[in-house]
Order: sequence, then structure tokens, then C-alpha cells
Amino acid sequence: MEIRVIVPIVGEKWLEDARQTYAAHAQPGTRVSAVAVQKGPASIESRRDEALATPEVLRLAQEAEREGVQAVIIDCMGDPGMEPAREVVSIPVIGPALACMHLAAMLAHRFSIITLPPSSIPGVEEQVWRYGLQQRLASVRAIEATVLAIKGGHDAVLHMLTEAAARAVLEDGAGAIIPGCTGMAGMAPKVQAALAERGCEVPVLDPPAVAVKLAESLIEMGLSHSRHTYPQPPAKEIVGY
Repeated sequence: MEIRVIVPIVGEKWLEDARQTYAAHAQPGTRVSAVAVQKGPASIESRRDEALATPEVLRLAQEAEREGVQAVIIDCMGDPGMEPAREVVSIPVIGPALACMHLAAMLAHRFSIITLPPSSIPGVEEQVWRYGLQQRLASVRAIEATVLAIKGGHDAVLHMLTEAAARAVLEDGAGAIIPGCTGMAGMAPKVQAALAERGCEVPVLDPPAVAVKLAESLIEMGLSHSRHTYPQPPAKEIVGY
């Protein structure tokens, strides 16, 4: 099977890192490829950024389906373009945030999301409401960092993520933790171990791992999103695209 990772930010420099990150969690026999948008933001940290990335996400999802790819993953916890992409393709379209939130709700009574930067908190809270999981949300906390700064400050980000996660468990009552950026990939096991040392034995989800495993499971079961929920849009002229 082949899974296509859509990186919704411009530039080729993140592509191989993204591909390797997701491929590391794939089972033998699963091919993971990655593509990036040609037009859009340099990072996604706001509703505007998500809106700018969406047209390219739709184009790349359709391109993947035409090429015989069996599922696509959008490499961003904002899940930009996920719902409209489901309208225009029949293969599974995985948003890491949606996947992680539902898995966290299966594993714990309440979960917390550790996002960045702090200005993104309202958007994340709205996302939880949109996904119908507001009653399972313990909190949305943020660390003082930007998406573009993560690559150069892994240790500092890991420390801040661990501290915010500990507060979410001890002060907010979270039973599971979701790192709120796919740029934090690989940090979940370290955060989980650090929390356990403090007596907080809670699962910490790694978004790329969750997304890949969900994509593989849907492909193997022959399942995809509902056409009743995501009907194909009517054919019409669309100017400028």
C-alpha cells in the first residue's frame, strides 16, 4: 500500500524529514511518499495560514488519488483542508489532530493538547468543539515557541512540552496528552517517560504514528469517509483554480 503525506507549507526542505518521520511508523510493505504545497504559508500557526494552504491540499489530494495512492495524511495538527479534501476524493484523508483526539478519548476520560504558539489556543479549542469532543477536553496549553523554531531548538521545546504536559496532568486533570504540532514528532515517548518519573503515568500520543496506523488500518479494512457526510461537490465553474 502507499500513503501520501501532504506537507501544507511551502518549501522542499522539510519533505524528506516528513517522509522519514511517517515512514518510521509504517509496517513493512507500506510505501510512504511526501509532497509539499507549491503555494501557501511558510508555517501554519493561524486560521489564515490554514485557509491559504487549503487549495493546494485539495489539489495534492486529488493528484494522489489519480496516481493510485490509497490514503493521504495532512502533516499538520490544524488538519487544514481535511474536510473539503474528503469531498473531492474517495481515498481516506487523515487529519492527525482528529485521529489523536479520538484515540485519546478512547484511552482516557479527558485529554490535554499542548500547542504552540499561545495565540493558537482559541483555534485549537474551536477545533475540539468542531470535532464534538469538548466534554473530553481537560485543557489546551501552549509553549512559547513558533513552528519554525522547533527544528533548531529540540531540547528546549522538549523541556517546555514536558513541563506543560505535567501541569496539564497535575493541575487540569488530563489523563492523556497530545502534542499539538507534528513538528514535535518523536518527542512523545520522551515526554511520557518523564511524566512517569513524576508519578504521572499517562499516554502521550505521537501524531505521525497515530496518523500512519489509522491510515493503514482503514486501507486494510477497505474503509473510507462517508459520502453521506462528505458528498461530492456539484460540478461548476471555479475561476482562478
